[in-house]
Amino acid sequence: MKTVVLVEDNPDNMDLVTDMLEDRFELIPFTSALDLLAYLKKDDAKKPDAFVLDISLPQMDGITLMRKLREMDIFRISPMMALTAHAMVDDRRHLLDAGFDEYLSKPIVDEDVLIEKIETLIAMRQ
Repeated sequence: MKTVVLVEDNPDNMDLVTDMLEDRFELIPFTSALDLLAYLKKDDAKKPDAFVLDISLPQMDGITLMRKLREMDIFRISPMMALTAHAMVDDRRHLLDAGFDEYLSKPIVDEDVLIEKIETLIAMRQ
């Protein structure tokens, strides 16, 4: 089972995405960027196959988090998807240009789309 880190600060969204993904992936959930970064410093931290990052996070937004992860050699080419309520026409292009590999807007209306996007991202980087 592939491992996916999910960073989402909204409990309802965390529960929804967890319900959608937990049968397909081993999820490592975090409610903040700082918690994820602290976890990754541990010797026993598991290297995920993909990251799904909310953009509007407290303390450190998802774009900054993605850039910090990309600065780490071990995660430089790791697949990263922006999961965000930012759904204006230019938001997708802005997030892809910032360095994300994929984008999905909230609310998630089709569970299969989320799963397919993550599976495609993981397959591209193997």
